[in-house]
Amino acid sequence: QSQLVESGGGLVQPGGSLRLSCAAHGFTLDDYGITWFRLAPGKEREGVSCISSNGHDTYYTDSVKGRFTISRDNANNTVYLQMNSLKPEDTAVYYCAAVPPITTVQHMCTTLHLREYDYWGQGTQVAVSS
Repeated sequence: QSQLVESGGGLVQPGGSLRLSCAAHGFTLDDYGITWFRLAPGKEREGVSCISSNGHDTYYTDSVKGRFTISRDNANNTVYLQMNSLKPEDTAVYYCAAVPPITTVQHMCTTLHLREYDYWGQGTQVAVSS
């Protein structure tokens, strides 16, 4: 069964760090661009960071620039999101999703319709609290 599986979430104090992983099973991840979304209670889904299929292009929403880093290891079929200097407002369920290389990373993270994505993970909870 082809799927994405996220891991690495948890509870961390403000200022702390987490690294999320998005592993592909049953398909080749390097055929796809990846978006990390997050969904917090009472808020709309937000595209946090995106990376192109070859890893050359990345995009970050303004609120995470300078704190989060997206990367990919196609040999291991995994995409990562390194999150540093975490803030309480980063608390959310984080999802990764895979889309064929049909558009720019900025479009992936902002206005691309969700129906364009082929695969979704189940989500991993990130909680930032003292």
